[in-house]
Amino acid sequence: MTTASDGMTIKKQTSFFEVGRGVWGLKDLFVNMYVVQNPQDRTWVLVDAGLKTSAPKIRKMAEQLFGANSRPTAIILTHGHFDHTGSVKTLAEEWDVPVYAHKLELPYLTGRSAYPPPDPSVGGGMMTWMSPLYPKKPIDLGSRVQALPDNGRVPVLPEWEVIFTPGHAPGHISLFRKDDRLLLAGDAFVTTKQESAIAALAQPKVISGPPKYFTCDWEAAAQSVYKLAQLAPRVVGTGHGRHMKGEQMQYELDQLVDHFRERAVPKHGRYVDHPAQANENGVQFVPPALQTSTRTLVAIGLIAAAGVAAVVGMSQHKKRSRGFSGWMK
Repeated sequence: MTTASDGMTIKKQTSFFEVGRGVWGLKDLFVNMYVVQNPQDRTWVLVDAGLKTSAPKIRKMAEQLFGANSRPTAIILTHGHFDHTGSVKTLAEEWDVPVYAHKLELPYLTGRSAYPPPDPSVGGGMMTWMSPLYPKKPIDLGSRVQALPDNGRVPVLPEWEVIFTPGHAPGHISLFRKDDRLLLAGDAFVTTKQESAIAALAQPKVISGPPKYFTCDWEAAAQSVYKLAQLAPRVVGTGHGRHMKGEQMQYELDQLVDHFRERAVPKHGRYVDHPAQANENGVQFVPPALQTSTRTLVAIGLIAAAGVAAVVGMSQHKKRSRGFSGWMK
């Protein structure tokens, strides 16, 4: 059971979970999205939009929380990677609401630029090896997407502030509510080992750096984690993994800051020594891929193919095969 801010008790029928006052999360396969309610007027906002298969789950969550035909005042994106924008166009058009993102993310949300390519050489597990298969093209939300203001305010969430946390993506943001120190970190850091498919699905709680295979600027990523740790959050919800709170979370986050290079940065990788460069027009420079032998490429390809089969099998076992096949399209 969970309770909305108006005192209504909700029978929990979907897999959503309560993160804090007026904040709920929903996991779809391996990625999280969040709903945030304004206590003053009971309006609500969707933060990130998951996979292509997430729309019906988000609709069901909204109906259970706020009633049939409820719609948000806006959708906010922490960044534009495929696993955070899979259902954004469908839902934004259906609900007829604006989408907000940082101005440095707009090229990837208006069809002008693709992100720097993922780096399968950073290792760490099946999710990394499979990264060349992930959707690469930008989406085009047209005029529906708007830049968040530069003053750190969220137009539709007056209690919250925008924290600019680049590194994992050029215009990545996190959201912070100061009165109870609740942080929605996106992928600036996560609470599982996202490079591992087993960990991504099982989600053992552990504070980790941003997913390695998509992170294109490690110096910026380190500074972003430091910035978030300085906020001293009490509760964190991230793009991947289960929400965490309390002293253990704070200790692990401090440890990640203190040992970021050893714990988060891969020993070798395309972007380790030379970050990608981007501006408001999109990607301007991408370092060359590390040279990989044909034998290694074949091995990675076989591992990725086996990974797809394994995860599909796991998803089918959990009656979620449709979810996995959908997000790969």
